[in-house]
Amino acid sequence: MKIFQMRYRFLTGVLIAFLALTLSACASKRLEGERQEDNISAEKQEAQKRAAIRMQLAIGYYQQGQFKVALEEIRQALLIAPDMVDAFSLRALIFMDMSEKQLAEENFLHALKLSPGNADISNNYGWFLCLNGREKQGLVYLDKAIKDPNYSAPGKALNNAGLCSLRLKDPAGAERFFMQGLREEPANPAINANLAKILFDRNEYTQARFYINRVLKYDVLAADVLWLAIRIEKKMGDEAAVVSLGTQLRRRHPNSKEYSLYQRGVFDE
Repeated sequence: MKIFQMRYRFLTGVLIAFLALTLSACASKRLEGERQEDNISAEKQEAQKRAAIRMQLAIGYYQQGQFKVALEEIRQALLIAPDMVDAFSLRALIFMDMSEKQLAEENFLHALKLSPGNADISNNYGWFLCLNGREKQGLVYLDKAIKDPNYSAPGKALNNAGLCSLRLKDPAGAERFFMQGLREEPANPAINANLAKILFDRNEYTQARFYINRVLKYDVLAADVLWLAIRIEKKMGDEAAVVSLGTQLRRRHPNSKEYSLYQRGVFDE
């Protein structure tokens, strides 16, 4: 009995020592693995940071109209982060502005493949389709963006859907989109201007004036917006407002076709 107990104690001691060594080795391997994971994570974060800086530069160049430089920055970003959704999305917009339709579509579709539920990309791709004679298909993508409860810019998609409907000769559908857009963003200047144009074309000048006056509060006014405001005031018989707006048109856009029409007194074209 004593021998058994002594052997038992000896074996137990050996097992404990073995387990201690095993656990120590496992702990060492785990710590080594954690260090490797930390290193990989740190390297990944650093790579993402470098890719993000490239994208910031690309956005800046894009906004300045320096498309080739922007494309090079995007190329560099994708070398670092090949699945960067924003890079493909921005590259699609650049190709769109460059009238490179096939390249634009390829990049839009790849961006959507990487991020299928991305409302901003759906909006941009939908508008691209609308501009290229595929309005019905475009409205499908715009509708996806509109119905996304997490989309931060529903007014943009609703305005695009309204314009897309106008291209389909559907002013009633366009008006519904614009009115919905104003419920989301009452002060949106583009939506107010587009709704004013629909009402003007329908000879509803008082309502058209209401919406265009919302737009006139902004400092940056396009020539077509000022021209619409002038034509509305002309229909309303307010010559003082016509002259005042005409002065703004001359000061802001002296070489525009709208100012040429104003000078010639051609208000109904």
